[in-house]
Parts: sequence; C-alpha cells; structure tokens
Amino acid sequence: MKGANSIVKKATEIAEPVAEELGYTLWDVEYVKEGADWYLRYTIDSDEGIGIEDCEKMSRAIDPVLDEYDFIEDAYHLEVSSPGLEREIKTDWHMEHCKGETVCVKLYAPINGAKVIVGELTSFNDESVVITADEEIVIPRKAVAKMNVYFEF
Repeated sequence: MKGANSIVKKATEIAEPVAEELGYTLWDVEYVKEGADWYLRYTIDSDEGIGIEDCEKMSRAIDPVLDEYDFIEDAYHLEVSSPGLEREIKTDWHMEHCKGETVCVKLYAPINGAKVIVGELTSFNDESVVITADEEIVIPRKAVAKMNVYFEF
C-alpha cells in the first residue's frame, strides 16, 4: 500500500481543481485509520461559509474522480466537512490566511509557565510563530502541539 502521505498528496492534487470549480477552497486533506477503518477527509471552505449542501456537492463531485484514478488500495470512507469556526491551523498557507486572528496554541511543554497561549497570530517564519497577547510571544514551531482559530462563545 502507498503511504498515507503520498495518498494525501495525490488526493489533494485531484481535489483542488474540483473544489475550485465548485467555488470552494481546499482547506485540508487527511487519510487516517481509526479503529479498523480508513477515512479520506476533505475539508473545504469558502468566503460564504460551508453548509451541509456544500459538503454533499463536493462529495458527489469528487467521488467519481477518486474512482477514476483508483489510487487507494484499501477500502475507505469519504468524508467532506467545513473547517468550522475553530479551524485547525497546520500549514504556512493556513497561518497566512489566519494572520490577525485570535488563535489558541497548545504546546508540548510550557513557555513562560503556560502550555496554552491565546492571542493574535501576528507573524510566522520557518522557525517560529509570533503570538501577541499582553506581550509578544515567540514560540518555536517545533514546540507547537496544536493551533486553532480561537472563538469565544
């Protein structure tokens, strides 16, 4: 079987033009095993937001394309969803898109006594992420366990 990373890469290449044609942005692609089952997950976004109808439309459009390419050996479940209000930030593209937003950064180990930092994502580079809360906090990227847009309900 091909590795999960190569499957994600191919699944992304295939889905980007389909999503674009439908007016969506491909936010994320995952190929993961949960229990005994494999899941190919597409996360789509648009300026107007994403509803269940959009997820259905993308699912119906991408399913025959995936069947045509037939590059995944294992049986899998296809899922399409929106990134939600508290979308996960994984890539440079995500960070660029979310600059100026309030984010929640969970750390592997405490920095200045905190394992969770909430503040504005002000900048980033290959080595670090800069969050501005009461002060500017420079966080090494390798210290970030997870980063999401923060939405206070």
